[in-house]
Amino acid sequence: MPDTAELATEILRSRSEQRQIPLITTRPGGLSLDQAYRVSALIEDARTRQGERPLGRKIGFTNRTIWQEFNVSAPIVGTMYDSTVRPLGAPLDAGSLMEPRIEPEIAFQLAAPPRPGMTPAELIGCVSSICAGFEMVHSIYKDWRFSGADTVAAFGLHGAFLHGPMRDLPPAEQLDWIARLSTFRTTLCRNGTVADQGHATNVLGGGPLVALGHLVDLLAGMPDAVPLKAGDLVTTGTLTRALPVCPGEAWQACFDGLPLAAIEIELV
Repeated sequence: MPDTAELATEILRSRSEQRQIPLITTRPGGLSLDQAYRVSALIEDARTRQGERPLGRKIGFTNRTIWQEFNVSAPIVGTMYDSTVRPLGAPLDAGSLMEPRIEPEIAFQLAAPPRPGMTPAELIGCVSSICAGFEMVHSIYKDWRFSGADTVAAFGLHGAFLHGPMRDLPPAEQLDWIARLSTFRTTLCRNGTVADQGHATNVLGGGPLVALGHLVDLLAGMPDAVPLKAGDLVTTGTLTRALPVCPGEAWQACFDGLPLAAIEIELV
């Protein structure tokens, strides 16, 4: 059985030193998904003790169209921090991440903690505001080769979440948003040229609200997981492929069918 404390220390060191490490699941003893989440919890505790404040959760691999590409078969969960989440505006230093990729996503800020088994109408009632953003993912494993357990241990691949304006969600608009969140389309551009397109149904077959419900159910089955709370930010997974990025590029995303402004980020 792997020493989870030693793994957590190694992974944190890889982040601070910007150094990739060998896969964990292929080492003697391997790494199960349950063990990976224990490593993740130790990492969250260490980062919190170092002064970072958890702001919410990212859900990874909700886009089923990319499962085969990345050798995964289910969504994963990671923690986001006040050091990794900020509004769009300033350029992002691409060199601060290892083999970075970009993902256009929808995120929810919670007004109340959702419960397992909620309907879409009940879930949207737990949301205070919605935004679009770029999840910047990166890999401590070379060439993005890993299994699901490897990614859970490695911060859920989370590097940064850079978001557009938060749009308040009054009760009178909730039913309209339920419909929109299951039917909208996304276009992702690099330097003004279309790089990929996606549809809401890429996210677990039903859109971001389905991803939120999946997260709630997943956390309910993890006894040691910190539950969601009011004020948490939840990103719901990429709507397109996760595409590599380089310094000097400008990326744009628009969301046809949602009343959200297009977003843009420059990489340096």
